[in-house]
Amino acid sequence: MLSSIEFIKQSLGLHLYFARIMKEHSFFLEAGFTPRDTNFVQRADDFRREFDRLLGEAISLSNGVVSPEVLQSGEVITPFTLNAERVTTFFTGVQIPIQLTQAEAGLAACDIKTVNPMLEQCVFVLNQKAIKATAALIQFKKNILSNVLCCRMFTFNYPLLIIHITREAELYLQQLKRLQKRERINLRREALDLEFFWNRQMAEHAKFIRGLLDPTEENLISQAHDFGNEFDKLTAKAKAAMESTVLSAKVTDESLIATEDLRNFKAQGTKGILACQVRSIIIPLLGDHVLREANHYLRLLKMFEECK
Repeated sequence: MLSSIEFIKQSLGLHLYFARIMKEHSFFLEAGFTPRDTNFVQRADDFRREFDRLLGEAISLSNGVVSPEVLQSGEVITPFTLNAERVTTFFTGVQIPIQLTQAEAGLAACDIKTVNPMLEQCVFVLNQKAIKATAALIQFKKNILSNVLCCRMFTFNYPLLIIHITREAELYLQQLKRLQKRERINLRREALDLEFFWNRQMAEHAKFIRGLLDPTEENLISQAHDFGNEFDKLTAKAKAAMESTVLSAKVTDESLIATEDLRNFKAQGTKGILACQVRSIIIPLLGDHVLREANHYLRLLKMFEECK
């Protein structure tokens, strides 16, 4: 069972990462609809604003509480996040609250030793709000996918991307529910499940990037294609290793090296998009979004290595 300190730190660390991811999922959906579907645009915008509020609450509770590993990982914000939000607001007209990013940049890390009962209660309430909002967002995403697959709706988001972001919301929801039960996660036992999950997500990131680059960007398209193939193989290895734990350490090592390479590719791509040096239909915030997800996975992989 989680201690009160672990409950607080793990909950807030999870929100600083995933609440931002959820609000950006909502934005990507919002930006992808056609003018006909104004009701879906409004609903997606409502979700975006709701997760803005949840992230704001998490930030207000996190100073001096969250572990340094989370804040220093690059999964909360990157050096590109603030500029990516500003440029994305310029391109879309959607007012992204950059004050949240500025506040996160000022967060101090600390390993707390004592628990404030009021803080613990605030975190519990925040978790409940996030559970409700994430469950509703999952249903919204599934509704969109159903409409798209039945040709009742057109969106500029790939059907696979909608499936992809639904998976991530489901993982967030699952982890929140476990935290509320004070359930301790056995990283040694669950590492391969998460490696399978995130290797598949990384493979799909590479394929999305490949499909959103301008056809003239042949070198970048080739690199993205190779990353997609590499992570497809790592996904298969992680799945096979679930049945043979003897292979698990090797899969983790290979995933770590590949994810570092992909992270560097994403960082260079995001930098190039922001400098208007990469031709694509990748909105700048999407570049930073997938970069943060790679940073999150790298932190997990390093934890997995320590447990083996």
